[in-house]
Amino acid sequence: MSEHTENPGDSTGSGTGPRPEPIRYFGTTWVEHDGGYGLRRAAVGAGALVTAFAAALVLRFAYQGLAIAEVGGFVNVLVVVMFAVCSAIAFRKTWESFGRRPNGSPSEDSLRSLKAIGFIGSLIAYSLRCLTEAPGEQLRRAEYETALRQYEKRRGSRSGNPAARSRRNGRTRRN
Repeated sequence: MSEHTENPGDSTGSGTGPRPEPIRYFGTTWVEHDGGYGLRRAAVGAGALVTAFAAALVLRFAYQGLAIAEVGGFVNVLVVVMFAVCSAIAFRKTWESFGRRPNGSPSEDSLRSLKAIGFIGSLIAYSLRCLTEAPGEQLRRAEYETALRQYEKRRGSRSGNPAARSRRNGRTRRN
């Protein structure tokens, strides 16, 4: 969250304060659930599910190619287990990423290729999250509300124009 002096999307009309962080495919419609938010959630969830189904079909064709090539039972089992395990790990890591920011640790970077192989799990996690909220909305809403509270606290602690404070008891400030 960052503070800006201009905020055209600010619903309070003040024009200042923290801005909500946009979410991919949703922008800032998640704040007020306006601008077709529900329709976007349904479309993104359905799109992720359709993409996961299409990817599963492509993997099925690849598996059939292995069967035609007669590479052996061990390789067939190895491929199926590899995609199943990678998809499960990708699902879990994607689901966890909706609730917390990545910490940038080396272990997160080392799982990047594993998550790419198990992309079907990531797509399913994305689709399931769209049933309840925009993916990452809960995390961003908590951060945004915290930033708003801090902004209001800082703004409320100020008491007007600092130049006017120097004129107490009829005395004027000399420059």
